[in-house]
Amino acid sequence: MAVERVVPDLVSTSIEEATGFYGRVLGLQPVMDDGWIVPLADPDRPHVQLSLVTRDATAPVVPAVSVQVDDVDAAHAAALREGAEIVHPLTDEPWGVRRFFVRDPDGHVVNVLGHR
Repeated sequence: MAVERVVPDLVSTSIEEATGFYGRVLGLQPVMDDGWIVPLADPDRPHVQLSLVTRDATAPVVPAVSVQVDDVDAAHAAALREGAEIVHPLTDEPWGVRRFFVRDPDGHVVNVLGHR
């Protein structure tokens, strides 16, 4: 299993204001808008991203970070072997990802995902 990218997830009370801020200050542009999440990326380097999140569509919490891996099932199995708390079960989401949330030793919730 290999990590493909890491994206910070920032809780936002106003995605519109935050999108404008990150666009004006850092040049980041929206790459999609699902209403509850807006990933922003550098237009010249699309893997340089951060996500603005108001809530999560299917999970009970907003994660601190999203980590995309090449084998989400292997990552899930490793988390279970570690005895880590699974905050959101391994799920095939309707927007094309397979993911689960796990809590790290410091209490941070990590969204581990792979694209289907």
